[in-house]
Amino acid sequence: MAQKEETTAATVPTSQDGEDLENLEDPKKLRELEELPPFEIVTGERLPANFFKFQFRNVEYSSGRNKTFLCYVVEAQSKGGQVQASKGYLEDEHVAAHAEEAFFNTIMPAFDPALRYLVTWYVSSSPCAACADRIVRTLNKTKNLRLLLLAGRLFMWEEPEIQAALRKLKEAGCKLRIMKPQDFEYVWQNFVEQEEGESKAFEPWEDIQENFLYYDEKLADILK
Repeated sequence: MAQKEETTAATVPTSQDGEDLENLEDPKKLRELEELPPFEIVTGERLPANFFKFQFRNVEYSSGRNKTFLCYVVEAQSKGGQVQASKGYLEDEHVAAHAEEAFFNTIMPAFDPALRYLVTWYVSSSPCAACADRIVRTLNKTKNLRLLLLAGRLFMWEEPEIQAALRKLKEAGCKLRIMKPQDFEYVWQNFVEQEEGESKAFEPWEDIQENFLYYDEKLADILK
């Protein structure tokens, strides 16, 4: 059963798809790790399947998952009722900034103040306190924006600071939900790279429903 999310990477460094990095005693390999840039945002329309299977899994312990994947759908509605939709994903590299911040800095500047926006985020884990604060400030000053946030896991949900941040999100009008199995399937179908010429069906992991119910109950307790 899901319980608590760890905030540090596993003892053995892992790649972003969850594979252990081998030959860490190799000076060349260590030098490559040390030279990684402090911050980089990766954007695109579809993420590799192995990234999804590792990063979005609503697991009990999240060792190695020290980044955020954010899949978004933006629906823009004009006064005449016409709707234009766009989608994509963001992932943050390392720990200097997060994908939520990147959305506001790279996607939102293109928003038209004359339109109304419904934005849906599917995130691998719920926001940290700093990102939650940025979301609150953005919603408070952007009256033509509504945000639905669906999280695969709850980030550090036992911490009072995180609980307070989640409640502030709700108060600011952000709709918060834990991703159901069908939400993971939606992300798989709409945001994950498929083999050319065929679409592979989503295969839920063994405890997907159990962990959803656990996190859903925790979120309800925090927000009540």
